[in-house]
Amino acid sequence: MELLAQLIDFILHVDKHLELFVQAYGMWVYALLFAIIFVETGLVVMPLLPGDSLLFVVGAMCGAGLLSFPLAAGLMLVAAVLGDQCNYSVGRYFGPRVFQWENSRFFNKAAFDRAHAFYETYGGFTIIAARFMPFLRTFVPFVGGVAHMNRARFTLYNVVGGCLWVLGVCAAGYFLGSFPWVKANLDKIIWAMILVPGLVVVAGALRARGAKPA
Repeated sequence: MELLAQLIDFILHVDKHLELFVQAYGMWVYALLFAIIFVETGLVVMPLLPGDSLLFVVGAMCGAGLLSFPLAAGLMLVAAVLGDQCNYSVGRYFGPRVFQWENSRFFNKAAFDRAHAFYETYGGFTIIAARFMPFLRTFVPFVGGVAHMNRARFTLYNVVGGCLWVLGVCAAGYFLGSFPWVKANLDKIIWAMILVPGLVVVAGALRARGAKPA
């Protein structure tokens, strides 16, 4: 519980923690940023790390002259792309080994075929949209690997989604982070970045569940 409380505190006060880290360790902050983004996107067991809020805060710190925008954004973009690629590869490697026996209780051939067909048809949009959805951006590339989405198509949309996510959110922080209202309400903005995408996903899931088949 104490570890969870510390993680929540880091997510909600990432601006203060990063500023202290910069003061204490200087350039090592770039390695920390790379590690956080890579782990959040690359390890399916670590979906709770800050993503959107971290990018926004880093952009704001770049706007204030505390960090280099090209270096920070470039490293986090590489981490985001490599993280999704790693997650996809793990799913593609372990999926068939977990489900290798069609008569096992873990394998559902019909479900696997549906997932594969879905990712071949809608995988590109799903991968890009999931970048902006906490939790989903950790699981979508893994499931894409399990469903054996074409690797070349996955890589293309992985790069496109990574650019839109990292550069877009960082740029928003860079240009908006200096406004007094944003500084005064940064905690509320971070909460919005966490809750609003989640509520959109839940609402969409409930709507799809309640929709009657044609």
